[in-house]
Amino acid sequence: MPDTAQQLLHLVIGGELEDLENVTFRDLDKVDIVGVYPSYASAFAAWKAKAHQTVDNAHMRYFIVHLHRLLDPGQDAKLVS
Repeated sequence: MPDTAQQLLHLVIGGELEDLENVTFRDLDKVDIVGVYPSYASAFAAWKAKAHQTVDNAHMRYFIVHLHRLLDPGQDAKLVS
């Protein structure tokens, strides 16, 4: 069974923004949920691939959401101690 103690979940999502100054999606029904990843490195690879696919659309943005920080806000402090 995999070690879940070090599993730091990350979500990669993206979509077309209304403007480049804010993170407000034009159409929430069209937000692309790329996936959930067990590490920042794997999430970054997915983010980078999607960002490269949409490079021609200046309003298209992809983001990495640190789910582990939302699930356990004190987790970062535990990792340091």
